[in-house]
Amino acid sequence: MSFEIKLPLFEGPFDLLLFFIERDELDIHDIPISKITDDFLDYIHHLEHLNLEVASEFILVAATLMRIKAKMLLPRPVFDEEGNEIDPREELVKHLLEYKKYKSVIHEFSALEGERIEKEKRGNIIQEIKSLSEKVNVESELQDVDLYKLLKVFQRALEKFELEKNKPIHTVVQYPYNISEQKKFILKTLQKEHRMSFEKVVSLQPDKIAVIFNFLAILEMINSHIIAIHSGIGYNNFWIERSKEEIVS
Repeated sequence: MSFEIKLPLFEGPFDLLLFFIERDELDIHDIPISKITDDFLDYIHHLEHLNLEVASEFILVAATLMRIKAKMLLPRPVFDEEGNEIDPREELVKHLLEYKKYKSVIHEFSALEGERIEKEKRGNIIQEIKSLSEKVNVESELQDVDLYKLLKVFQRALEKFELEKNKPIHTVVQYPYNISEQKKFILKTLQKEHRMSFEKVVSLQPDKIAVIFNFLAILEMINSHIIAIHSGIGYNNFWIERSKEEIVS
């Protein structure tokens, strides 16, 4: 038995984000970035499973959400010139409010456009037909054509063909990692070892992308009090272990 999955198509990434916010009745000024990032990535993954091309705008917003999520997990607040803490979500919220403002009037513009298309200006039919016949007078146009002009047109066509042929092709690679699976991987490793250094985590999966996902997974588990962190020996190194609350539960 085969199951058919139908996904709603959105006009852009901000349209998708507003859908999540309205669906879950979220406060647009206080977005739960972790949840909305997971929902956004899950939608993109479903598109990829259906072999649908993911637009670069969606990929850019997904990267932006993950960057904001990482900033909120890191305990390093940034302050403005007046000493107020800058919310990493501030720029995203500003763009969403701007998009929502324009989206609220787009239906009115669309209706006005539809009404205008249905209207036709009044004119002199005979004069219009005569004007059109003068514009498409093929014989008068061919009188000025010579071999040099034909060669110039042919040269421009060849240049356009070469430009299209050599246009760069962007390929998006789906990495075999996600934060949820890396959290399970780290916890499974900690069951065997009481304490583990970040250097050891890197050595288990030395791939650059895996190191990034493992680091984000560690930040999430620290934030959720699943694991504890201790300063290690050496520059930029630390030790992790399962928190006491996690072990008791």
